[in-house]
Amino acid sequence: MGGLFVIQKKICMLGAFAVGKTSLVARYVHGIFSEKYQTTLGVKIDKKVVEVGNQEVSLVLWDLYGEDQFQRVQSFYLRGSSGYLLVADGTRAETLEVALSIQQRTQEVLGSVPFILMLNKRDLPWQVSEAEVNKLRARGWDIHYTSARTGEGVEESFTALAKQMLQQS
Repeated sequence: MGGLFVIQKKICMLGAFAVGKTSLVARYVHGIFSEKYQTTLGVKIDKKVVEVGNQEVSLVLWDLYGEDQFQRVQSFYLRGSSGYLLVADGTRAETLEVALSIQQRTQEVLGSVPFILMLNKRDLPWQVSEAEVNKLRARGWDIHYTSARTGEGVEESFTALAKQMLQQS
């Protein structure tokens, strides 16, 4: 790998309950997918060193528990993040609503750090409409279709966020 020093960047994985945050991290960091569902309690931290341009970047991935009507991510988990991946489940349109509210709250805590919306579970029958996606794109959102099962769009999403974070620093 290129650069003389490694830049470290904290990234939070945010989204509703059971959208695939942990599976996306497992696919990205370890190249695996498991059918076994695992609930994240609190936070699980993984690391991956990637090369962006000729710069080594150590991504510290904070996989936070999923949100539901009873539980919201605490703002102290977000502090120090250089960016975040917002995950919604394309087979459950309501998870996009949760993602919208998480994005608003996260922006209040972190300001305008880079983020990418990952519409996950692309390998399954879809519920989210192109019209909804286009509305978010019109707001300037960077949206990637992903599948933790097949790997579609996963590497590209993390790399795109790493590039955006480097441009901001």
